[in-house]
Amino acid sequence: MDAIELPLHAVAHSRAGDKGNRCNLSLMPYDPRLWPVLAEQVTEARVLALFRHRGATRVTRYDLPRLQAFNFVVDDVLEGGVNGSLNLDGHGKTNSFRLLSLTVAVPRDLAPG
Repeated sequence: MDAIELPLHAVAHSRAGDKGNRCNLSLMPYDPRLWPVLAEQVTEARVLALFRHRGATRVTRYDLPRLQAFNFVVDDVLEGGVNGSLNLDGHGKTNSFRLLSLTVAVPRDLAPG
């Protein structure tokens, strides 16, 4: 495959939410044809490694192929959660930006621009 390495934010968007000490991160490619490419590369292990420094202990990925989307549930990443944390982003909204910093190899013919 003739591919180009890009930051995930170039080909997908994400939203974050919280429940207790868990963060939910959605991930949706702008082009639905990239869904299988992201499914192969944006793994639970890669996402856990990305958030381990924040105390994350587990990541579960839910594949939503009919929506061409993913939902990642990251456990123990909010430093105690909204009411128990002194961090400036108790809800973990900036975690979606961190997820989008990952790089992925995208087929050149599907790369934006």
